[in-house]
Amino acid sequence: MQKIFGFPDTTETLSDMLTHTLRRIEGEHTTLRELIEIMGEQGLLLLCVLLCLPFMIPVSIPGISIPFGGAIALIAVAIIFNRLPWLPKKILDREIHTEKLVPVLKKGVGIVAKIDRFVKPRLPALTTGILSNRVNGLVLLWAAIVMMLPLGIIPFSNTLPALAILLTATGMIQRDGLFILAGQAFAIAGTAYVGVILYGAVAAGQGVGGLLS
Repeated sequence: MQKIFGFPDTTETLSDMLTHTLRRIEGEHTTLRELIEIMGEQGLLLLCVLLCLPFMIPVSIPGISIPFGGAIALIAVAIIFNRLPWLPKKILDREIHTEKLVPVLKKGVGIVAKIDRFVKPRLPALTTGILSNRVNGLVLLWAAIVMMLPLGIIPFSNTLPALAILLTATGMIQRDGLFILAGQAFAIAGTAYVGVILYGAVAAGQGVGGLLS
């Protein structure tokens, strides 16, 4: 299999990159396969950013956490092993209504535009080399798994891991090690938050079971 990482340097802001991508989305429906074709192989990190945007604003598109999170997880595995990702046909060809997806993504781009001015190359040890790519890939993988958990009705259960993905992928694209560290912090926070929720659910279930026994 062909190796693809490290990632090329870019002088374009992340919001501009995302805007150019959104302008090329056409038709009544779109799929992950079409998004990948639009961005190309070197746009895999950009695709991670794109796929986490719907989880950071108060607009829900039902049924996307598993395919979107699954795609991010498989891209993360590819980063870890320095290989082109394999994505199952079911995820690649799942149709999403363009009229629902694009407005949500545009709002997400507005969020990204606000952080563009804070991004700059720094802490290169966290953004260059095979070891850093693998560590960052592990963060993306874990955050994607947490984002896929069926807890979407609970506030911030998707938002915290999505922020981890956004910050980590942004840091990798723009060579900003400070964003990498922030992404790791949100990955830890998201894990802790979901852990508390699950612990509370188990404890409540045991309490109800004790009352009924």
